[in-house]
Amino acid sequence: MSATETQQMTITKLERIAWLSARDRHKRFDNVMHLFTEENLAECYRSLDGRKAVGADGVTKKMYGENLEDNLKDLVERMRRMAYRPGASREVLIPKPGQAGRTRSLGISNLEDKIVQGMTHKVLEAIYEPLFLDCSYGFRPGRSAHDAIRDLHRHLYSHRVDTVIDVDLSRYFDSIDQQLLLEMINKKVGDRRFHRYLCRQFKAGVLRDGELSIREDGVVQGSLCSPILANIFAHAVIDEWFEDTVKRHCRKEVALFRYADDVVICCEHEGDADRVLKALRQRLERFGLRLNDEKTRVVSFARPWAGRNGGTAFDFLGFTFYWGRSRNGYPIPKVKTSGKRLRASLIRVREWASTVRTRQGLLAIWRTFCAKIRGHLRYYGVSFNHRALEMFIRQATRIMYKWLNRRSQRRSFSWEKFQRFMDQHPLPRPVVYVSLL
Repeated sequence: MSATETQQMTITKLERIAWLSARDRHKRFDNVMHLFTEENLAECYRSLDGRKAVGADGVTKKMYGENLEDNLKDLVERMRRMAYRPGASREVLIPKPGQAGRTRSLGISNLEDKIVQGMTHKVLEAIYEPLFLDCSYGFRPGRSAHDAIRDLHRHLYSHRVDTVIDVDLSRYFDSIDQQLLLEMINKKVGDRRFHRYLCRQFKAGVLRDGELSIREDGVVQGSLCSPILANIFAHAVIDEWFEDTVKRHCRKEVALFRYADDVVICCEHEGDADRVLKALRQRLERFGLRLNDEKTRVVSFARPWAGRNGGTAFDFLGFTFYWGRSRNGYPIPKVKTSGKRLRASLIRVREWASTVRTRQGLLAIWRTFCAKIRGHLRYYGVSFNHRALEMFIRQATRIMYKWLNRRSQRRSFSWEKFQRFMDQHPLPRPVVYVSLL
């Protein structure tokens, strides 16, 4: 069979699993390991980005692909004999934007482990995607952060919302109880070999400065499986509980919007907010999670009326939601780039400009700078955010002017000369890529 035919057959089998899962929410799949074939794993190999960092074994995609057929044949054989054991992930610390000295830990898996993780992700996604609720947006096919922003804005516009709970989960990925997660998956997947490989993945550990560390909780961020595993856990702990229990016990309407571990809860009645937050705290503690008390807030967000000012603002996915006025003077919820994200973006521009100013030619630097501007506009280019986008472009341009003048001991530009250069090589302009109306 050709690669295209094999890929289509795999898609058909996964679609069949998704159809069965959607048809019967209680259906249990007792045999999924038959999907881990050489052809399917080869497709997972081809989908990997060869430019990504390598794992602890140092094997690159090119090196593994030089003898791909034999390597995959050996991998499948070892999986059949239960002889395959995932290797430890290599820890990489990524600086948190705008938070000096603070870092986020990522685990870089070996290439062979990435192949297996890719197929594991496909299987779990086929089973659970039909079960996930509409309030969940993160790491799901056909859904994005812009969808979450748009739906939240429309809810604020069309529904009465008195109070918003801005929820911040403390170290969510690191706090997931592995045993509870396996028990949740066992309700839908009864394949014992599949469970054993998930256990081995959890227990593979992380290499920190050459020392192996194995934790009893948490999923490794950076793994191809961690997004779907985190969604499965949050679906059971938060989404289903909120839909089945919380909504039935509230006086008036409540709505939840979740993107991975970023959560916002809208309450029509102020008294419901305190009760929901108290119940949420108890619910999370029951499953080994906890709220970040410093960042979790209950925000008044009542619609302005009769001259009364609107409620305070809150942040979600890099945007600040606040009450503004339409062109006709009517109150309307609006969004803008959050100050924290704006400062972090400018810090990244400054760090990049200071590093690259003497390593490339002027035009190459400027083309890359324009690409960075376009990337910022692609995400933050939403309705009502034109002013914040112009501010980012203006300040980022000032930063570039400063560092391009430090390419030598003599000033490269006066501001007038720099303006003429920008006229010849114009910057991208703010565009509304995503309409919230």
